[in-house]
Amino acid sequence: MRLDGAMTRQGTTLTALRAEIDAIDDQLVGLLARRQQLVERAASFKRDADEVRGEERRRQLMERLHGRAADAGLDPKIVDAVWTAMIDAFVALELAEHARRSG
Repeated sequence: MRLDGAMTRQGTTLTALRAEIDAIDDQLVGLLARRQQLVERAASFKRDADEVRGEERRRQLMERLHGRAADAGLDPKIVDAVWTAMIDAFVALELAEHARRSG
């Protein structure tokens, strides 16, 4: 069955599904902006780069998120890929913020 706007077996269209995905993406942008603000503030509490990287915090976070993902029906590989990339990006941002404040 075509998915280019034609009806699917679920009674919706690809266009409608994409609109829902876009709405979720818009929400995610807002949440990520809020997360960034908190990360920037958190940098002031950390004394060095090791605290910024927070390997134990990362481990605990990923463990918690795997549990949440299982409950929500989200593939844990998605959690690993998305949160690893997101955490790495925010750690880099926080390291820069920490260096700016320290230096």
